[in-house]
Amino acid sequence: MNNLITSYIDKMQKEDIVKFAKKNNLVVSDKEINFVYSFIKSHHQEVLKNPESFDIATYKNEFSNENYQFIKNLIDKYKRMI
Repeated sequence: MNNLITSYIDKMQKEDIVKFAKKNNLVVSDKEINFVYSFIKSHHQEVLKNPESFDIATYKNEFSNENYQFIKNLIDKYKRMI
């Protein structure tokens, strides 16, 4: 499963983040897009290896309040699925 995710992330572009945001009715800034893109590209392996240790609160200041809450809820949802 991790190989599939890594393969997707290797091909991921910023436009994929924009499309995801639009699909979920989120208004995102260029700063947020750049942060998410860079974070995913740089840290996806460590998050995949140990998702329980990831704390989005560390990055709260990188997002608007609305987008932070959306991301926090999304992460919590996926953590419960693991």
